[in-house]
Amino acid sequence: MKIGAQLFTLRDYCKTPEDFAETLKKVAEIGYTTVQVSGTCAYDPTWLRDELKKNGLTCAITHTSFDRMLEMPETVLAEHKTFGCDYIGVGYYKGLREEEDLDYFVEAAHKLGKVFAPAGAKLMYHNHYEEMNQGADGKTRLISLIERTTPEEIGITVDTYWLQYGGADVADYFKALSGRIDCVHFKDMRVVGKEIRMAPVGEGSINFAKLIPLCYDGGTKYILVEQDNCYGEDPFDCLAKSYRYLKAQGLS
Repeated sequence: MKIGAQLFTLRDYCKTPEDFAETLKKVAEIGYTTVQVSGTCAYDPTWLRDELKKNGLTCAITHTSFDRMLEMPETVLAEHKTFGCDYIGVGYYKGLREEEDLDYFVEAAHKLGKVFAPAGAKLMYHNHYEEMNQGADGKTRLISLIERTTPEEIGITVDTYWLQYGGADVADYFKALSGRIDCVHFKDMRVVGKEIRMAPVGEGSINFAKLIPLCYDGGTKYILVEQDNCYGEDPFDCLAKSYRYLKAQGLS
């Protein structure tokens, strides 16, 4: 199980290919060996392959346009294979707020699974808090999604912060999603005054020491550190703090 950096944390430093390349270098210097490519400028797949190799990095997962996946799944798959990435992620899809959204997404997952799975790739869905809303069946959207799809078709890039923000018991959801959590987002939460904030891993209220064994049990391959908002602190420093905490927990 590898620790990775979710580059959405560093999106302001990935707006041009030159800045993106420098950011990959800095991430590797912190100690990370894998990244999630999300929130960056456009890139050529061959360029990304070469920049990752130059810095001793791999790409664990991306966030990719869902519409583009549906329009040209074979092309998206080939691009990911170019830079050695088997997890093709959806960052957000309307939060699956309505029943028709869920129905549509399930059908799309069936379609994409027929293209991705035979090639050893997998669609991954990243949750926010809206997926904790209950549908007509009395189940949360996230549970309904996994009940209507197979683990080969789709996994869940489960996000610790958004689960807790949505009122879920994070550990219970890790157990419920076992076998689907190949990639997870570790993002901490703390309260400052009356404001709920994101925080470096280990500096908030989420019990990661409890979650790490559940990751092993659930088949997690990659733990991606993410912090959407660093509240004026250098995001590279935030990623470094999270990395040191997870290293101290025995991860690498």
